[in-house]
Amino acid sequence: MIRIKYLLVITCGILNADFVQADPEADRLALVHYYQNRFPQVDLQEYANGLYAFDENAREQWLEMEDFPPYEIAIEEGEGFFNTPFSNGKAYADCFENGGIGVRQNYPHFDSAMGSVVTLELAINQCREANGEDALPYLKGELAAISAYMSYTSRGNTMNVRIQDEDPRALAAYEAGKQFYYSRRGQLNFACSNCHAQSAGSSLRADRLSATLGQATHWPVYRSKWGEIGTLHKRFRECNVQVRARPLEAQSEEFRSLEYFLSYMSNDLELNGPASRR
Repeated sequence: MIRIKYLLVITCGILNADFVQADPEADRLALVHYYQNRFPQVDLQEYANGLYAFDENAREQWLEMEDFPPYEIAIEEGEGFFNTPFSNGKAYADCFENGGIGVRQNYPHFDSAMGSVVTLELAINQCREANGEDALPYLKGELAAISAYMSYTSRGNTMNVRIQDEDPRALAAYEAGKQFYYSRRGQLNFACSNCHAQSAGSSLRADRLSATLGQATHWPVYRSKWGEIGTLHKRFRECNVQVRARPLEAQSEEFRSLEYFLSYMSNDLELNGPASRR
């Protein structure tokens, strides 16, 4: 019954409060089932490649670009920033499990002590502030480069976001992200799901719309439109502007919950960030 209700939500592009279910894994499996039935020719792991899972011509161009990827400089810069000691002699490696190498798949996670979702970018700034350094801007620049390097070291790992059953606040954060994804907003009255569930694979101007599955696996991203590498929350803000809704601040509670939901939906898909997109 949960699965049927969830598929109705996907099809309609809305979220009714009566449909909210405290079962993230049932949600994820229902979403996988929905896309596999709709696009039986697309291998599950291909969803990590966004629109290139659907558009063969665009995929060929993208693969050619991957020979000399535009995000390569960001990875190199990020490695330099990551390994540069803070003023107190410590470094980012001191703040993260495994020295920060190969850990991207575990983010975001719910921090019970803080009572909120912690994304990788938020954790990077928490590390800086704990060591007496100023926080970095969240949308692009140095923080995006550090995130790109840490993502690069995690390539090939599978998304492994967990929601603690023992802490109801974690589940509440997940549900908040889920509701955000399926709720209409802005003057255009669009939900995220209108484009990426209901219309996934369809053309929008010169591009195909990506699916919900895999949307969290490849960040940060170098977009040709931006001419630089940017974070997932930069894209969240851009989407809000495109539907003429109020753009929330990067790392707002709403956006962190949204990332929590999307990342859980991408569980078991391989990380392939940073990536390039149009």
